[in-house]
Amino acid sequence: MQRMRRLQRENLAYLLLGILFVVGGYFFLRVAYRTADHFPFTQEIVLIALGTIVTVLITALLLNKQTEVELKKEENVKFLELKTQVYFDLLQRIEEMLLAGRAEPEDLMRLRFLTHRLAVVASPQVLEQYEAFVRTFQSAARDAAFADEEEDAISHQLARLTVRIREDLIGELDAQQAYSRKRISRQIMENSDLQNLTGGG
Repeated sequence: MQRMRRLQRENLAYLLLGILFVVGGYFFLRVAYRTADHFPFTQEIVLIALGTIVTVLITALLLNKQTEVELKKEENVKFLELKTQVYFDLLQRIEEMLLAGRAEPEDLMRLRFLTHRLAVVASPQVLEQYEAFVRTFQSAARDAAFADEEEDAISHQLARLTVRIREDLIGELDAQQAYSRKRISRQIMENSDLQNLTGGG
């Protein structure tokens, strides 16, 4: 972050210097042309010198801008990796509890810590849906063991949460596909309902 701020300050400095050289160079050229009119090649030398200086400043500005873009891209990739890891940890923890058929106090404590990690990386839509999931889960976990209807309710809320997580992680990619977000959401919910029916049978 500090490096990004430093690059932005350098970009501003290069830009100001470039403007200064262009404006100052214009007036300098007017004077230099008149003065150098009597000396051979002096005008060309003045033009080459000013052109070189401006070229160096523009090149430095472009390189700084490129570095800034690359740093932002790197930060975005790292943040996406962190977010993906938190989401998968959450889904894995829920899967383990549902497979066990009950929620131990330690499981609820781990889920609470995951809630804090979610608060750091998750989108507002994910946090909102996660709240609905937690309410359903806590209600089902009061007697420790999960009844069939409680598992179905948890699974339904988990499917809705999965839809939001997918939108947060790869929503932009989905928007480029033939499938609409609404259709993808409906498909996830239908898959979840089908699994519930299979499990119940």
